Amino acid sequence: MQGSHVAALVHDQLYRGTLQKLVQARWPEAEVYDPFAGHGNSVGYGVEQARAVFEGHIQMCRDFDLVIAYVPEASMGTAIEIWEAHRHGKAVITITPLVHNWVVQLTSLAIYRDWEAFAAALDGGEVDRLLLKRA
Repeated sequence: MQGSHVAALVHDQLYRGTLQKLVQARWPEAEVYDPFAGHGNSVGYGVEQARAVFEGHIQMCRDFDLVIAYVPEASMGTAIEIWEAHRHGKAVITITPLVHNWVVQLTSLAIYRDWEAFAAALDGGEVDRLLLKRA
């Protein structure tokens, strides 16, 4: 959410609605969790509240079957989330131009450079085939 901002700022999070619509159009029964929902003011949290929220989100990444990460630029929080999901045997799909990044490469079942590539992979059944092959 903060990406590589130095200040206490959050990047535009409108993409989350797009991602949810894409996922639910393909898998209507999917339970989609948005870590920004209910935490729009997270940069203002104190240390204890931030720790509780972050650790809760990390645990979810360990528990859910699939983590879809949008990483338009380096993000320490997202790196930890996808690492933990990967370490716990969960599927990670990453939408990012950072295709040469080791964390992205080592944790991702699939990497898509942009939204269009991800949407085409969903629509064409590529993501389903990858998930079935992995299972």
